[in-house]
Amino acid sequence: MPIVWGGTRVTHVPDELAEAFTEGDSLIVRQDTGELIHIPAEAEAVASEAVGRAHEAFGSMGAVDDEQISTFYLAFADALRDDGRFALIAAANEMDVAMARRTGRSVTRLVLDDTMRRGMISGLEGWAKAPTGRRRVLNSVKHDGWRVDQISDGLGVIGFVFEGRPNVFADATGVLRGGNTVVFRIGSDALGTALAIVTHALDPAIALAGLPEGAATLVPSASRAAGLAMMADTRLALAVARGSGAATERLGAVARQSGNSVSLHGTGGAWIIAGESANADDFRAGVYHSLDRKVCNTLNTVCIPRSRSDELVPFFLEAITAAGDRRGTHSKLHVLDESVDLVPAEWFERIVPISRAGGAVDENQAEPIGESGLGYEWEWEDSPEVALAIVESVGHATDLFNRYSPRFVASIISDDPEELDDFFGAIDAPFVGNGFTRWVDGQYALNKPELGLSNWQNGRLFGRGGILSGDSAFTVRSRVTQDDPDIGR
Repeated sequence: MPIVWGGTRVTHVPDELAEAFTEGDSLIVRQDTGELIHIPAEAEAVASEAVGRAHEAFGSMGAVDDEQISTFYLAFADALRDDGRFALIAAANEMDVAMARRTGRSVTRLVLDDTMRRGMISGLEGWAKAPTGRRRVLNSVKHDGWRVDQISDGLGVIGFVFEGRPNVFADATGVLRGGNTVVFRIGSDALGTALAIVTHALDPAIALAGLPEGAATLVPSASRAAGLAMMADTRLALAVARGSGAATERLGAVARQSGNSVSLHGTGGAWIIAGESANADDFRAGVYHSLDRKVCNTLNTVCIPRSRSDELVPFFLEAITAAGDRRGTHSKLHVLDESVDLVPAEWFERIVPISRAGGAVDENQAEPIGESGLGYEWEWEDSPEVALAIVESVGHATDLFNRYSPRFVASIISDDPEELDDFFGAIDAPFVGNGFTRWVDGQYALNKPELGLSNWQNGRLFGRGGILSGDSAFTVRSRVTQDDPDIGR
């Protein structure tokens, strides 16, 4: 069967999709790629029911006071602090982790350890103390006999699809602070953990605080189709997706063509560029402290001006070696083809065990890459993995970043104020610094939990910063107070 997409193109339904399609199923056609996405009826029903609960709950949030919302966060935090309840959640997480390891999946972001537990509790307590985002007067315009106040208020149902990081599950409830409700879909690797959090912490906190049932609702399905069906539901006020680049793009495309506003948090990978005046010790420290673990703001690509390469390449190699030593493993280096001769040959000749999701693999410690490879995000497990390019100038490095990177985090190591200012003006990134890259985090930088970090891969963001937090999701309503009843036009 021919299917039109993009207005001018045609694709055809493959036999395997046609054979799998049954009555009640639906088909989503990606208008940017022509991909045909099969949504089984069961997956759509599960997603629709969850969104419906959150939508109905939002209709009751106007009658909920701020004290009740604070009580919810404190009760949620207390439930996670309770060792008896947390033991049940931890047991579910251990099962998720074991299953992921058996199937060769990464577990670096899946393990719910004591550090993550404390972070979740701290974040929830932070939201309990945070000022409400509701009914704030943002602007007031006075006229003779009447006044217009522009007031922030709840936006609606926030749909949230995220990878297997249990802490994000708690952070995302921050949207309730502004009078919103939330519906979640978590990756299949962490579904057992999420269900345990709902049962033993989230739902009891909602009930204790007297919030409407469904104010925070999990889509209880491991099916990716359920997440796509959720993102296509027009009852969402905002569709938030975070995870791997390709999956996030897919979810965002489906939400966007359904008419939903989107906030995408996927492809990351940070860059550090050595300035012409870079202090060698500062440069080494910036590289080392940006490779402590693999998340989206981890150092991915390093650029060193040719004029400083003899001095700084050894400092760079020391830093990545130390980063590997810290994790009890070896680092992995990718070197731009034309820069290979500036890195000691033994790096390319040496065979070392590199930690991968499926276990250690013997590899050459360094390998050459083409220029487009500088923008590839290295998804490493325990072995820090980074690319190196020797460039003609900071301007050359900036051009490479703007052309190949996902336009996310960029840092320049420089002691020259003019060079720092010029870099900020030229680099096309929402997050710019002059040291380590791992500062890019809502909780760490802004002292409030985040829903995710947005890059500029699809263009600059309209009217907001790259850190999406619970208080970022609001609408603006206008309210008139008329003192003189005899006003007309």
